[in-house]
Amino acid sequence: MAERRMVDFPSKLQKFDLIVIGSGSGLDVANAAYQHGLRVAIIEKNRMGGTCLNKGCIPSKLLIHSADVAETIKHAHLFGLKVDGFSVDFPAIVERVNGITDSMSDEIRKSLEGMENPKLFAKECKFVEEKIISIRSGDKNRHGDDSETITADKILIASGSRPRIPRIEGLEGSGYITSDEALRLKKQPKVLTIIGGGYIACELAHFFGALGTKINIIQRRDVLIPDEDKEISKKFTEIFSKKYNVYLDYETEFVSNKDGDSDNDRNSKFQVIAKNTSGKSIEVYSDQLLIAAGRIPNSDKLDLEKTGVKINKKGFVITDRYLETNIKGIFALGDAIGRFLFKHSANHEAQYAYYNLLHPDSMIPVSYHAMPHAIFSSPQVAGVGFTEQEIIKEQEKNNNNSGSIIEYQKSVYHYIDTAMGRALQDQDGFVKFLVDKKDKKILGCHIIGSQASILIHEVLVAMKAGANNNCGTIDNITKTIHIHPSLSEVIARAAGENN
Repeated sequence: MAERRMVDFPSKLQKFDLIVIGSGSGLDVANAAYQHGLRVAIIEKNRMGGTCLNKGCIPSKLLIHSADVAETIKHAHLFGLKVDGFSVDFPAIVERVNGITDSMSDEIRKSLEGMENPKLFAKECKFVEEKIISIRSGDKNRHGDDSETITADKILIASGSRPRIPRIEGLEGSGYITSDEALRLKKQPKVLTIIGGGYIACELAHFFGALGTKINIIQRRDVLIPDEDKEISKKFTEIFSKKYNVYLDYETEFVSNKDGDSDNDRNSKFQVIAKNTSGKSIEVYSDQLLIAAGRIPNSDKLDLEKTGVKINKKGFVITDRYLETNIKGIFALGDAIGRFLFKHSANHEAQYAYYNLLHPDSMIPVSYHAMPHAIFSSPQVAGVGFTEQEIIKEQEKNNNNSGSIIEYQKSVYHYIDTAMGRALQDQDGFVKFLVDKKDKKILGCHIIGSQASILIHEVLVAMKAGANNNCGTIDNITKTIHIHPSLSEVIARAAGENN
């Protein structure tokens, strides 16, 4: 057997019962473990609260509400209201939002400062052994060695993710921004080019576009939000293409900025050259360039190879159904494992992680049944369960393997065919159900239109009720009395189309 190499640690090894890397949903686990009597260390080199609070869902939705109000004003004439116009105080919008999120983050940090349990290490960290972590400021200008070394039998990796930057000639050093910087811009762009066509791109397009910025979207796929149900993606792309300049099937090949050495010069002009699948090239110009091409995990910054923890080809930490890695006692959740890149899924996983960390002999597998999502653009989109293309793919797979074929039926009902839909003048919104023909179980539901993020919850309750018994069928919705006239009637009527 090969002799194990010992690490010469620069400082005394501090021992904890649990180490949590990341202060997003991992913070919930840390607090619960502390209250259970464990000695806990929390490592967070950035602002407290994780991506959602500081650079993700909370600031983006606060900003988007301003865009929603602007759209309401623009459409006031549809309801017999004449509005002479309005002006946008962009710095005030951004200042309000960041004031809220920064104060929330600061409060979390203040609550932990000076405490020995849980103890906060506001520095970057790297693994140096299987369960040994080195912590240091990462400031190259500091004098002396400020590193600390900690260990624990139980470790939770909740290190989150960051924007993925595609390899495009000229992009590096051009002064582009990602969603991180977009949420804190001091000056509103006159023209914004967005590379990417997923939910982040579309939410930010709505925010800036509704406030008056001219929007260019360059999308390599043939529709926007391509992971949604195909009918939802098609309708969403149709609506967005009427409001913004949308270039589909275009791969960005080159980026230039005439003032590319100045990241802070918002007047600099970006040139983006892209080519489509037919070989046609376009040149798009703007005073700001946003990269929204997905996200990648931060696992590459932790030296996980020192632990033996396995990651997949995309860098996500591999865990079993209990959220435990291949190294006993090391768990991971949230964006670090990449099953669902949603804050609500990470919070859901945190409950299981806490229990399984404390009860290694009776762990509970994570249930992802009826995991929903929503896109807070205009129109809103929400979904849960299978998309129709996923069901068709599963049918083809089972047919090739002589397996049982999923027989499904779909139903669609449009907002405008309900009383409240007409009141809202929602001409494009609809609800789509996918239902198992045999037992009427809801396989999926997809919504595009006003308040989709709220309407989906009725479906979630019905589906969740069917996780452990014979309920959860479409009948749970059709047999429920819905208030008339409410927007939720569109859910009831779409469900009723399956009878």
